[in-house]
Amino acid sequence: MPNDKKITDIDVLRANINNETSQINWSDLQRFFAGGWLIYVSSNTNLLDVAVAFSLDNKDEVSKWLTSGEVAKVSDTQAKQWHEDNATFWANVVKPWVLIQPLKLPDMTQSEDKNIH
Repeated sequence: MPNDKKITDIDVLRANINNETSQINWSDLQRFFAGGWLIYVSSNTNLLDVAVAFSLDNKDEVSKWLTSGEVAKVSDTQAKQWHEDNATFWANVVKPWVLIQPLKLPDMTQSEDKNIH
């Protein structure tokens, strides 16, 4: 019986990167920003896809994101704003880079917050 769900090396890589993705506060990322190793990933882009492309050195895909601005080195303006906001991110490491994506939080008013269980 053929196995229709063959697990590839990319699937394994993707699973490993996914397992290593975690939340982190800006204060813990500042040293990576200072070292020039921090890469911003737009909320409109899948962080896991970007991490896999960086890991595989997929220059075509990474270039597309860099050109569109969906992926970029963190700017001084972003760093200042995130410091002021004490922002939280999803992050993963693809050496030497630390890829970060702002954490999406639901936009809730206090009355909506009461309805969450």
